[in-house]
Amino acid sequence: MNKFSLSLFLALSISLSGCFLQDLALKKGYKKHDAGEYELALKQFKKQAASGKAVPEANYMIAESYRLSNRLKEALPYYEEALRAGAPEEMANYYYAKALVANERYKEAKDHLDYFLQGASNVEVIDLCNNYVDNLELLLAEEDKEPTYRVKNLEAINSPSAEYAPVYTKGKLYFTSNREGNDIYRATGTPFTHIWEVKTKGARVEIETAEQIKELYSNGANEGTITFSPDGKTMIFARGNTGRRKGTQDVNLYESKYRKGEWSEPKMIAASDPEAWDSAPAFSPDGKQLYFASNRNGGFGGTDIYVAKKDARGRWGNVRNLGNKINTADNESFPYLSDDGKLYFASEGHPGYGGLDLFVAERKDGKLQVRNLGKPINSPADDFGLFLFSLNKGFFSSNREGGAGDDDIYTFVNNDPELKVVNYYLTGIAVTIGDDGTEDILEDTQVQLMDANEEILGEATTNEDGKFRFRVYPAENYVLFGSKVDYLTSRTDFSTVGKTVPQERLVKNITNVVFETKIVLDKIVLDKPIVLENIYYDFDKDNIRDDAAVELDKLVNLLVDNPKIRIELGSHTDSRGEALYNQDLSQRRANSAVAYLIENGIAADRLKAKGYGESTPIAANTNPDGTDNPEGRQKNRRTEFKIIGLDARKVSAEKVEYQSKDLEERFFGGGEDEEEQ
Repeated sequence: MNKFSLSLFLALSISLSGCFLQDLALKKGYKKHDAGEYELALKQFKKQAASGKAVPEANYMIAESYRLSNRLKEALPYYEEALRAGAPEEMANYYYAKALVANERYKEAKDHLDYFLQGASNVEVIDLCNNYVDNLELLLAEEDKEPTYRVKNLEAINSPSAEYAPVYTKGKLYFTSNREGNDIYRATGTPFTHIWEVKTKGARVEIETAEQIKELYSNGANEGTITFSPDGKTMIFARGNTGRRKGTQDVNLYESKYRKGEWSEPKMIAASDPEAWDSAPAFSPDGKQLYFASNRNGGFGGTDIYVAKKDARGRWGNVRNLGNKINTADNESFPYLSDDGKLYFASEGHPGYGGLDLFVAERKDGKLQVRNLGKPINSPADDFGLFLFSLNKGFFSSNREGGAGDDDIYTFVNNDPELKVVNYYLTGIAVTIGDDGTEDILEDTQVQLMDANEEILGEATTNEDGKFRFRVYPAENYVLFGSKVDYLTSRTDFSTVGKTVPQERLVKNITNVVFETKIVLDKIVLDKPIVLENIYYDFDKDNIRDDAAVELDKLVNLLVDNPKIRIELGSHTDSRGEALYNQDLSQRRANSAVAYLIENGIAADRLKAKGYGESTPIAANTNPDGTDNPEGRQKNRRTEFKIIGLDARKVSAEKVEYQSKDLEERFFGGGEDEEEQ
């Protein structure tokens, strides 16, 4: 090989080697990115960008790695460069706007999206951007409002490492931190997180008592976001992100019991999905429901907030999504249920100041309303993990500027002069009427509280005293459904309209108002006639009058609520007129009533029309002296039904619909009484 050929060969080798190394950096970056190892991915993508090859793609992936590792503020210049170079991903515009918001450039974010939407083509991205523009307009309108919160860094507990998700119980503050450890979590380049506890009196921390909960420690895994049952004897927390599986799906919820002075070996709860990311658990105030965040299939996008219910054996199941009034196409997480029936949570999808913001959801005027807690509790950074110490004081987490380092724990005081609240509760009892007319208590009765649109707001099972309890809200109409095996499902109306306590009458910070009601269930007895009251017909007519239709509508409801029963609907007359004529008239009337039920959605094979004429009186048509007995004849001119069969295989389409509805308002649970009014 001559000198020229050798020089050319070396030049080509170096060039090809450079191309190979550049491509290798990009491939390695994608591999680390797909594995959720964003810190390692950043190094590769930055190496690719420095090479001068595929720079727009590398910049976009640098921005994505920052975003997905909760550093959206740092992603801004890389989204900007990727868009300037013509990044083909339309989602880049959406994320760029969010990065602008994270840097407090709200108007620029809105202006950019307004311009982008003029030529956008991806329908999903257009919907996201339109919603975000609406959010920004709401946010800009809130800028001039006077803040009611006062916020302070809890300096005694914070370090240059991360401290977040505070929970207070029984004189101790529990939190998550990566302040110690040699094992490095490759997604962030920091030590794994573990759960700590420290003695405290409110916000006065005895930092020398801080220590890890050793029973929960797992080497090479993150632990965090803890919640306690109301009695403090059960904890549920998140554990995962070991790095042993592809992606970040290996985060699950674990339960531990406090026995003989220590916490038991944690066990994964049944409600946790091994194929999903489940974290940020929170008990309801009564301990019967568990709220948490998850990215499991079937959500609205990102992480959603779900609720699980504890069964009679103490297992968590019956998981439901809280619906699209709470959850958005972005991330919702860190739910917290307060004693006054409000849901606090963190969201990137509702109108916010950048990153995660804290929101509160509550029922007002019969609707669920979501509100940003505003500045200074929210900031352009991530604000999340709220916990109330009392009605107007609490803790939360933030990685805002001015802290000790990474995520910090903050305290807050709410100085809202109208913070006084009224808790409304509905207590009740389930009974059945015995043959002697006395009331018998019904335990293990399933009771559902529904709003006027028959959407489920709460569920309960009566105890040995037949009692149940729900939280209710001012100026609303409700329906209570009671069901029990071998009994007819019953519905009872209740309303709080006109029963609201005026704000000016409130003296105490918390006032509890308790209403009472009763649910009566009839035992299913075959062939036992039940008289339908107020079913009247015009003389010698068989058409359904308006007043009779009102009563038949109640029978429609009963048949809908009890899909397994088949009934005979019978019509009776008094003894006036010819017996054959009365027989025909009663049959026509029974037919008309059955036709009405069919027209209102009841299947014909569940109904039988029977005319009895004057053959089965329940009272005397005449007095002993032969004179007319108007009262007796009135009783005999009746319509009644009786159950003639049961079909356990039938399923009520209406009940299925109730169960499948979004449960965005389901979280409003109980709370302990403090003062009664």
